[in-house]
Amino acid sequence: MQAPIYNTKGKEVGTIKLPEHIFGAKKNSALVHQVVTAMQANARVSIADTKNRAEVSGGGKKPWKQKGTGRARHGSIRSPIWRGGGSAHGPLAEKKYAQKINRKMRAEALASVLSEKFKDGKILFVDSLSFDVPKTKDARAALTGLGAVKGYQDIATRRKNAALLAFPKKGAATAKSFRNMGQVLVEEVRNLNPVDVLKYRYLIVTDPEPAVAALTSRFS
Repeated sequence: MQAPIYNTKGKEVGTIKLPEHIFGAKKNSALVHQVVTAMQANARVSIADTKNRAEVSGGGKKPWKQKGTGRARHGSIRSPIWRGGGSAHGPLAEKKYAQKINRKMRAEALASVLSEKFKDGKILFVDSLSFDVPKTKDARAALTGLGAVKGYQDIATRRKNAALLAFPKKGAATAKSFRNMGQVLVEEVRNLNPVDVLKYRYLIVTDPEPAVAALTSRFS
């Protein structure tokens, strides 16, 4: 498998050979769904929390005597049936949503997602995309230049989830240059995952040779 390499002006400057088992893998929707669901569950934070009857204040003694008042029997105002009492079956902050994902499953799901995106023409290989100093203007100009590539015309104008930029190793200046652009995410190749690849319309791989080599090492 081969793919063209472009510069930031949208001109083709070479080609790169791609591993078949990563960019030509068979589609596995069930596995991708399982891995994505598990990753989202692992990122979920338990926020909702209620107090049970042991945690609410008050209720140090019996509200009134057991018999002779004509009222219902009660042992504590902490009871869930009292206003201000504890919650009987409310959510608890210590609940864990984490799910186990095997490394092989994660890798195969990523290969399936990358293969589908490559098949749809949504992966762009760029020879270099780095800046000496942080400058959002230069970052926007680079994306505009890449818009000259056929099929990527809206990469600079898309308002949400436009592109995921994958670097072999991201530089601080480059990351800061794209940080003010809400529709772009900068990530290192070693951290690519199915959730982010699916979320963004385009995947831009910079410095293709070392990037693909780093990606291949994840499947070894």
